[in-house]
Amino acid sequence: MKAFISYSHRDSGALERLHVHLASLKREGRIEAWYDRDILAGDELDAEVKEQLESCELFLLLVSPDFLASDYCVETEMNRALERHDARHARVVPIIIEPCDWAASRLRALKALPQDGKPISEWTNQNLAYLNVIQELRRILDHEPPASLPGSSAPAALDGDGVEQSAPERRYRVRREFDDIDKAEYREAAFKAIKSYFQSAVQELNSVEGLRGRFTDLSETSFGCVIVNRGLGRGTAHLTVHGGRGKHHFGDVYYSFSEDAAENTANGWFSVEADEYELHLKGSIGFSHNERRMNPETAAETLWAEVLQQAGISYD
Repeated sequence: MKAFISYSHRDSGALERLHVHLASLKREGRIEAWYDRDILAGDELDAEVKEQLESCELFLLLVSPDFLASDYCVETEMNRALERHDARHARVVPIIIEPCDWAASRLRALKALPQDGKPISEWTNQNLAYLNVIQELRRILDHEPPASLPGSSAPAALDGDGVEQSAPERRYRVRREFDDIDKAEYREAAFKAIKSYFQSAVQELNSVEGLRGRFTDLSETSFGCVIVNRGLGRGTAHLTVHGGRGKHHFGDVYYSFSEDAAENTANGWFSVEADEYELHLKGSIGFSHNERRMNPETAAETLWAEVLQQAGISYD
């Protein structure tokens, strides 16, 4: 899906962080992000922006006081994006990066990200805010059909009273084959995403009274963490995660609920699998196979919740 990123140039730092967190989706070929820096020298600015406004299916608005103060961002980009959203030709996703009066704008009718529209700048760990944005974008990509393009010549359906009905929305999927290199690259990206999630989650945990966490970067393909619930006598949980298929054949990313666990032990794992259309993860805990398909972020969140539970901590 092609995404148009609308932002104020004063918020270029937030734009760069968003690009970092979009890397996995880009690598998987699920999203193509366009923003005005992609305009080449000599191109007509307004013409290129207008072309992208009419062709993109997803609009990511980086909303801040500077964004709302920009006539170009609001009058040219946001308003046209909302028109196409209302016509169901595209989807608009507001991403609130700084506290501002966005709820008084036309954006108030839309679900804003990150969670509850809490500005990214107000999160203790801003990486978790961006992760929440990426997880929501994955949900959109999993369920969103292609945009209904203007000028379609498909005949309209009529109901029993002869009233025109909306044409059914369709989602197109392209078959392909995945070789060992594709799977190896996905495995490496999945391990990095899980590692990044835990590193950020442990930092966020340390801001909660009564809880402590420690993340340990053991090697390029291993990390560990310990969680302590001070309110519970035995509220301590350990985890060691290894990435990469080795001689033990546990899985592509495997883990043990113990401190600095050896590479020849595992309590569970995630394996890279493929159907005719895409790569994904499936998990096993204690040799019990879970048939649920997961992306790396979902796998990380599932494992994080399991570790917290062992320390007597619930996680919603």
